[in-house]
Amino acid sequence: MWQCPKCKREFKNSQQDHYCGKVETIGQYIADQTAEVQPILKKIYEVIRAAAPGATEKISWQMPTFWQGENLIHFAAFKNHISIFPGGEASAAFADKLTEYKVAKGTIQFPLNKPLPYEIIDEITRWRVSCVEKKSKLNDRIYEYCVPSLSRKRL
Repeated sequence: MWQCPKCKREFKNSQQDHYCGKVETIGQYIADQTAEVQPILKKIYEVIRAAAPGATEKISWQMPTFWQGENLIHFAAFKNHISIFPGGEASAAFADKLTEYKVAKGTIQFPLNKPLPYEIIDEITRWRVSCVEKKSKLNDRIYEYCVPSLSRKRL
């Protein structure tokens, strides 16, 4: 186990990349990042805010988060990429648009050495808002209406 000398958190990997500070707001999270990444994070924030005007902003898992009855989407900066975390269903629903990015269940990584696809982030966020709204209206039948191929069971 490796312990960060600054925040004292322990990690399995030596020199694990992580965020040490206690973050209270999305603005603080962005301000605490490097000068090179701040404009990218501000633009992501603006795109998500416009796509999810009814969402509440918060910090969850030390990441900027937009909440609308559930987590809509998180985003975070890393050493070589920016990730968004819209949930596993989004990765499957947008697979055809994400072929050039690293995708794992619930996570989409955009490398910092390429222009970020803000239009995809916008589209995914709007889709997540739609899914959450449908979920509340359709009594938890989200899988049948948003991603039929991922339906866990027919209700």
